[in-house]
Amino acid sequence: MSNKIISTPQNLQVLYEDNHLIVINKRSGDIVQGDKTGDTPLSEVVKEYIKVKYNKPGNVYLGVVHRLDRPTSGIVLFSKTSKALPRLNKLFQDKDAKKTYWAVVKIPPPKQKDTLLHYMKRNPKQNKSYAHTKEVPDSKKAILEYHILKELNNYFLLEIDLHTGRHHQIRSQLSAIGSPIKGDLKYGFDRSNKDASIHLHARKLTFVHPVKKESLSIIAPLPTDAIWDACIT
Repeated sequence: MSNKIISTPQNLQVLYEDNHLIVINKRSGDIVQGDKTGDTPLSEVVKEYIKVKYNKPGNVYLGVVHRLDRPTSGIVLFSKTSKALPRLNKLFQDKDAKKTYWAVVKIPPPKQKDTLLHYMKRNPKQNKSYAHTKEVPDSKKAILEYHILKELNNYFLLEIDLHTGRHHQIRSQLSAIGSPIKGDLKYGFDRSNKDASIHLHARKLTFVHPVKKESLSIIAPLPTDAIWDACIT
């Protein structure tokens, strides 16, 4: 089982770019920032892309605003200036950036639509978070809304609006209600996907541009496979 790693700027799918920020459609398997694996992170690939495209000498500035889990695909926002970064960070902290995800599950949730409230407790040794129905020591409140967007052959497509940004939140909360995400062995799905991905995609990001003050709504195309293809046909 091997993860696919972005290694060249040509592999980047840029969804939006201006002088202040850049939005990338992350592939499953790519890491946003460097970690103990030593694999080339997306942040470094984006820096190289900027360096080459604009023929920049020296080091390129790039601020990481938020992250996606390695097996998850979809929208990742970076800041290209030190002026924009604290403003973007504040947008996320104040929950003024609306994040919408798509997830494919085999077992449908008990309701067509619902708001899930759990208390998440992270286990760093396992790199896993547990969703509790009641508050426990060192837990953090986690809230999301979901609805079933489409019924597929053997699967269900959920659309999820995230109200908090906890570690592995969507994966853990869906698992807690008996609907683990396709391919997510860590959270209870019965088998992995061949490419080590999970069927969780950061589909849409809506926010006000930190400098231009214009409203932006960015949609990330889905990965290419038979199940994702069925979600939009």
